[in-house]
Amino acid sequence: MSRAAAGVDADLVSPTTFAPLRNTTFRSIWLATQVSSLGWLMQTVAISWLMATVSVSDLMVALVPASSTLPAFILSVFAGALADNFSRRRVMFAGRCLMVIASAMLTAVVALGFVDPWMILGFSFMIACGGALNDPAWQASVGDMVDRRDVPAAVTLLSVGFNTVRTVGPALGGIVVASFGLLTAFAVTTLSYLVPLVTIWRCKWKVRSSPLPRESMRTAIYDGVRFTAMSSEIKAAITRGTLFGLASISILALLPLVVRDQLVGGPLAYGTLMAGFGTGAVFAGVSNGMFRRSLSQERLMTLACVACAACSLSLALTSSIAVAAIALALGGAGWVTAWSGVGVSVQLASPRWVVGRTISIYYALIDGGIAAGSWVWGTVAQNHSLTLALEGSAGALLLVAAAGAVFPLRERRESEPDSLEEFNAPAVALNLKPRSGPIVVKVEYLIAERNVAAFLNLMRQRRHVHSRVGARHWTLQRNLQKPMQWTETFRTPTWTDYLRLNHRLTETDKELDERILLLHTGEHAPQITLLIERPTSLACKAEQSVHLHPRH
Repeated sequence: MSRAAAGVDADLVSPTTFAPLRNTTFRSIWLATQVSSLGWLMQTVAISWLMATVSVSDLMVALVPASSTLPAFILSVFAGALADNFSRRRVMFAGRCLMVIASAMLTAVVALGFVDPWMILGFSFMIACGGALNDPAWQASVGDMVDRRDVPAAVTLLSVGFNTVRTVGPALGGIVVASFGLLTAFAVTTLSYLVPLVTIWRCKWKVRSSPLPRESMRTAIYDGVRFTAMSSEIKAAITRGTLFGLASISILALLPLVVRDQLVGGPLAYGTLMAGFGTGAVFAGVSNGMFRRSLSQERLMTLACVACAACSLSLALTSSIAVAAIALALGGAGWVTAWSGVGVSVQLASPRWVVGRTISIYYALIDGGIAAGSWVWGTVAQNHSLTLALEGSAGALLLVAAAGAVFPLRERRESEPDSLEEFNAPAVALNLKPRSGPIVVKVEYLIAERNVAAFLNLMRQRRHVHSRVGARHWTLQRNLQKPMQWTETFRTPTWTDYLRLNHRLTETDKELDERILLLHTGEHAPQITLLIERPTSLACKAEQSVHLHPRH
């Protein structure tokens, strides 16, 4: 709820961007989410203005955005593991429940007059905790609700919807606060949070179930972190997103201070300027496909950083509401354009089995950057000056643009294929239980000397593929007495982890195996040996092995 989602490459968009809305479930939850987003934006204006009126500390005002993004940094990885291992619908429902409860409590304390700065931050934090639970499950559920070819269009609609609401939400929030007071704004927001809660309760959708038992939370988090760490595309997107969030959040975090101190305006002016930011964001979202056809994603990211830097510098120097509104429209366009290359690339680089976790890790780190940026720029504004903070932010954004030389955003023309999830478990002579292990896998190849270089290149790719789906301690050995014989070895903690590894392999991964088999010179297929480790200190049967041959 606290971040603008991204657009998507025009080559990936389905024949019509609105095709996912033909799906009744997606349409219902998407529309309900827009209502909730409208309420959240109204509440953001109300909370920010309430803090600006009850606290004289610039840092406390700047910490309001931090309180709404820090929960995602703390909880997202856990929430992503929940989304991949439990019913995503139930996780979404639980997150929405927490948002309703926290918002109702905030409304109650405002009505009773028991308000202080730390209490405001506390309730803002609780509401964001609900969003942190809901968001990864909702994003991951998109692929469950719509056809795969419509997933990019559905992700685009998430961005278009949020940024469309952004154009009217802040202005409406300013009008409500100015005309009816803070209490009314908080009450209306609470009611808006009930809409998606009821919708999720009524809607059900089919989810492809796994034949394997559920992963433990520790293993699920470890697997998600490992997959993310081994994906160069995801790592580059997360790094640039985190740096951009840290540098650019000053625009939104310090805007209440700009309105109060430089523009000498009220909540209506604040809401109007936020609407200008949203207008620019919607324009960029609608034009995203056209821009991508003529510019690379890295070039778009550079232009987005420059646009946000210009916005921050303009806010530091202007005393005109009209100029500030134009600058914020430019900043809004840069904001959504920057996220366009990072958010969707994470979605498309992630197979279904891990998408909730990769999205959550992405959100955790970028929201961590946003929270850190709120604190940094708020501290600079309080200890030095508001102008210096905004100018420093502009300089930092230019550095983020230059970071493309080290962490370039790569183009991606097609989505990562999903896991095949088709694997016949090999017959074994032992009575294994799901938690039996560790399991050792050995594969023996016969490779002619002329093919060694090609074989090593393919095995490097195989190591990467297997390691990111669960293989541990992967090694490749060459027999000193029989140089043609090569042995690949890796481990999995349990028998279930071995089965899960094979279920996660994709069609592309299988094609890699076929290319390796073409280099094998033996009369028979490479011999696969499965073993289970047994500590010698325990009284147990001698280590036994089962010899298998791959099925073709």
